[in-house]
Amino acid sequence: MLQLSAEAYLLWIVPSLLKMLYVEILKVVFLLLEGTDLTSYVAVSKQWRDVAQDDYLWKCLCANRWPFICKRPNPPTVTYYKLYQTFYKHQRQQTLLPPRLSFDNLEFFIDIWTEDKLIFSEVVSDPVLQTGIKCPPPRICDRLGFHLEGLDYKMIVLVEPRFKAPLGETISVSVLVGRKDNNKVACIINKSVFDYINRTAYRAMTFDYLGFSPAHPFIPGIWAWISLLFVDDKNDSVIDAFGIEIDFCNAAKSRNEVLWLLDIFDWKWNPSAEQRELMSSSRMFDIQVPIVVVRSDL
Repeated sequence: MLQLSAEAYLLWIVPSLLKMLYVEILKVVFLLLEGTDLTSYVAVSKQWRDVAQDDYLWKCLCANRWPFICKRPNPPTVTYYKLYQTFYKHQRQQTLLPPRLSFDNLEFFIDIWTEDKLIFSEVVSDPVLQTGIKCPPPRICDRLGFHLEGLDYKMIVLVEPRFKAPLGETISVSVLVGRKDNNKVACIINKSVFDYINRTAYRAMTFDYLGFSPAHPFIPGIWAWISLLFVDDKNDSVIDAFGIEIDFCNAAKSRNEVLWLLDIFDWKWNPSAEQRELMSSSRMFDIQVPIVVVRSDL
């Protein structure tokens, strides 16, 4: 049997260990990338191509973009890489007209429950959403930190005070958006359950299909995603939430695109307290009071 000296053994084993370490570092870095960037890195070298084609990386990307697909025991295609390439399509950039809506005229109503107990309820205005979270709290993962510090458009609100929710209970969320000019409201998400927990990105996620005005009957199904952002408190049975993110995925990725998307929602009239009292009095005395709704967008 061939005997190796300690020096020869080190010369043999160290390069192999360094190569393994290099591959593991690449995998960690690649997990932080978007699919388009990861695809371009395939052409750098053969080693990068082999690492970038690891299907686990593409499963993580698919899980962030389409969580419900990854709940299935087997993907609908042979690999998650093929799945990503099939569903993801690069959108052509187009110039939009100035939107008719303004964030200054909007406010968002966010409510979160555990079971039937309301644990968070807030009315959020545009400046809060646009400012986002400039100083992330400690104990957040690097991947979430890179996302919060990125320059891309985000709609994020800081949860104050922070709350903890046990994972053993059902956690649900509702988000409405209201217009200040005509007292109309539209539903973004209606008491949907956070049924997907991404421990890699430290997010609890849920989605719902958006409801659009009957004037736009041919709009395809578009989802709204709500993410509950949480920190690592070393307790896998509890979510320590510090932020909420509203995301319309690839349908609207800029401020103007979001405003145009909101503009075609199915807006419903929401009478004020005085108007509700007037309507109640009119029914009491059997008085017919005509109600005129003035739409500013006509």
